[in-house]
Amino acid sequence: MKNISSQNSSNHPLSHVDARVKLLVALSLLLMVVSSKGFIFPLLTAGICLGLCLTLKVRIRTLLTRFAEPLLIAAVVLLMKTLGTGNTPLWSVHLPFMDIPLYKEGLFEGFRLASRIIGGVAVVAAVGFATSFTELLAALSWFRIPREVTEVALFAWRYLFVLADDAQVIHSAQKNRLGYVGIRRSFRSFGTLAGALVIKAFDASQTMTTSMVQRGYDGTMPLLRHRPLHWGELLPAAAIVTIMGALWKL
Repeated sequence: MKNISSQNSSNHPLSHVDARVKLLVALSLLLMVVSSKGFIFPLLTAGICLGLCLTLKVRIRTLLTRFAEPLLIAAVVLLMKTLGTGNTPLWSVHLPFMDIPLYKEGLFEGFRLASRIIGGVAVVAAVGFATSFTELLAALSWFRIPREVTEVALFAWRYLFVLADDAQVIHSAQKNRLGYVGIRRSFRSFGTLAGALVIKAFDASQTMTTSMVQRGYDGTMPLLRHRPLHWGELLPAAAIVTIMGALWKL
């Protein structure tokens, strides 16, 4: 099973670290990012995680794709806070029919929330690029995450790519038949594509259930067996969390 978001990180030292250790460090960093009172620590964490992603040979285009939606959410939060929070006007936007004040307190509060969003997403992205999906699910199972959750996630991950391939085939066929010429025809083609994918997903679920029952599936899915935790991985992880904790208090 390939890594969640990267295909070129198998030789990186971080990829060979136990997934449970990486999850513990990531959870600690996420808690520190969310509870940070300023914006320096979340941005510092984001910079470190983005640097790790680059060392994992993740393409810039892939990073931009992963961060496009979180950056949009952060920008919206920053704008809303600047417009609606605070009492000290920083400057005003003059429009023909009204003036829109921008507040200083809202700007700082929005920037702090935006930095939290970026820092948290960067931590999750770094773990995702450095960990295969099966290892991640096995680690979650070791942390006593309900087995039903991990099994559903495993099945969804498996058939997500199948449905993506089917969607690409249908879209290519529609495009070759001029199915996306004009807005009205584009909406109709998109509706047909969505309906076909729903039917295919339903058929795939029935086929998968039948095949698994015939192969002796009894409601439990075997996952990876973990090796014992090594101090050579735990001590560096503890050192990283301690250093980041010291920076968090600054």
